[in-house]
Amino acid sequence: MRSLIAALLGALFAAGAAAQGAFPSRPIVMVVGFAPGGGTDTAARIIAKAATEALGQSVVVENRAGAGGNIAHEQVAKAAPDGHTILLGSVGPLTVAPHMIKNLPYDPLKDLVPVTMAVTFANVLVVHDGVPARTLAEYVKLANDTPGGLTYGSSGIGGAGHLSGELFRMMSKANIVHVPYKGGGPAMQDLLGRQIASIFATPISAGPHIKSGRIRAVAVTSLQRTGFMPEVPTVAESGYPGFEATNWYAYVLPAKTPGEIVDRWNRELVKILNDPAVRQALLAQGMEPAPTSREAIAAYIRREYDTWARVVKEAKITAD
Repeated sequence: MRSLIAALLGALFAAGAAAQGAFPSRPIVMVVGFAPGGGTDTAARIIAKAATEALGQSVVVENRAGAGGNIAHEQVAKAAPDGHTILLGSVGPLTVAPHMIKNLPYDPLKDLVPVTMAVTFANVLVVHDGVPARTLAEYVKLANDTPGGLTYGSSGIGGAGHLSGELFRMMSKANIVHVPYKGGGPAMQDLLGRQIASIFATPISAGPHIKSGRIRAVAVTSLQRTGFMPEVPTVAESGYPGFEATNWYAYVLPAKTPGEIVDRWNRELVKILNDPAVRQALLAQGMEPAPTSREAIAAYIRREYDTWARVVKEAKITAD
C-alpha cells in the first residue's frame, strides 16, 4: 500500500511539474520600450496578433517608455526567464547605451538572449511644412544660417534616429540640435505642432503625414533608395557618400530562459515573419521582415555593439 501511495504521489508531482513548466501556460507580455504610435510599437502589434494565433495564448503588447528604451530592456533582463515575457528590442538599448551610460542596470550581451531579427529599415529625415528646405543641401544651409541651429527630434538618446542625426551632423557639419522624446509618436506630434523643425523618423510614423502634406521627406538614411519611398533620395547620393544608418528591431528574452523555449520562440517568430500577410503588413509600414537563426542575430548584435562603440566615442555622444 505504501509503495502504491508513493507511486501515485510521484505521478501527481511529475504531472504538476510538467504543467508548471509548460510553455506557454498563460498570457504572454511583449514589451516595447517606446510610447504608442512609433515604429517599434506598430511592428510589435502586427506580430503580436499573429503570435496569439500561433501560440494559443494571448500576446499583449506592453509599452514601457523612457530612457531611450532602456527601462524596458532592464525590465525584461530582470523578468522571470520562462518565455512569458519577451522584448522587441532596438539598436539603441541593445548596442549603444552600454557605451554611453556608465552604470547601465543591465548588460545586453549577458542579461538578454537574442531570438531573431524582426525587421530592418531606413529612417527618413523629415521637416514640417513650415520649413522651407526641400533638399538636403537646403536643409544644411538653413541649419547653419539659423541662430542656434535647427532642432531634430528622436525617440530617445542613443536610439536609431539620434544616431542618424549625430552621424549626419559629423559628416555635414550642419548646426542641428538633438531633442529626445520617449518615442517616435510624441516626437512626431511635436513636429506636426511645429515645436521642432525636423526628425530622423521611422517610415511608420512619417508615412501618413508625408502623404497628407503636413511634413516633407528630405532624405533616407540607407545606402540605396527604399521601395517604400522610392522618390526620396538617400543622404549618400545627396552629397555625403558612404552615409548609412540602418534601423532594426530584434526579439530578445531574459538570459536564463531555457534553450528549448528560446528555440520555440525562434521557430514561431520565423514562421510569423515569413507569413505573407504579416510580411505585407510590415512592408506597408516601410519595414522589411528579416527573420534569422539565433546564431545569426547574436553575431549581428555583437557587430553592431562594436561598431556603435566606435561611433559613440568619436561623436562624443553622452546620456546627458
